[in-house]
Amino acid sequence: MIADIAVKSNQWSKVLFLDDDSTIQSVGIHEVVGIISDASKYEKNAVFLVAIGDNEIRQKIQSKLELQGLSLAKLIHPNAVIASDVEIGSGSVVMAGVVINSSTHIGKGCIINTSSSIDHDCDLGDYVHISPGAHLAGNIHVGDRTWLGLGSLIINNLRICNDCTVGAGTVVLRNIDETGTYVGVPARKVE
Repeated sequence: MIADIAVKSNQWSKVLFLDDDSTIQSVGIHEVVGIISDASKYEKNAVFLVAIGDNEIRQKIQSKLELQGLSLAKLIHPNAVIASDVEIGSGSVVMAGVVINSSTHIGKGCIINTSSSIDHDCDLGDYVHISPGAHLAGNIHVGDRTWLGLGSLIINNLRICNDCTVGAGTVVLRNIDETGTYVGVPARKVE
């Protein structure tokens, strides 16, 4: 999916991958040219994006790339609808069918997945993952490394703390102030 967005953006002549699994030679039609520690070999001719779903692993790798002074991409699918004043951090990706409304801030290293929506005045921390079909009403704060599951719904004016997992189909009606995993309608902590 990341490669598809990069190709559709028409910003780069080639999309290549680095992967620490030496058995992987390609990702779809795109060549794997080395391992992650090889990134500095390409620093003059490339920008990087960490295409890993796990928030903590994505943060760890992106932080290493940043410490090396490497350039990080920001990818936005051409079929996403984004208000003109939305801020999106480096290393973040916005997939097809996403809607992000005005005065919203998306942190660095975030994944805003297919057909999700984020309404006005929201603030997403760093390395947040919004799954396909998740919907956030207005004025919501989502803490760093939080994962909102497939089809989850978050009503307006709420805060979700760092390092939470909100399960698929969960409806959040109150602030989540304690790290953990939340499921159900309404959301309740299960671990």
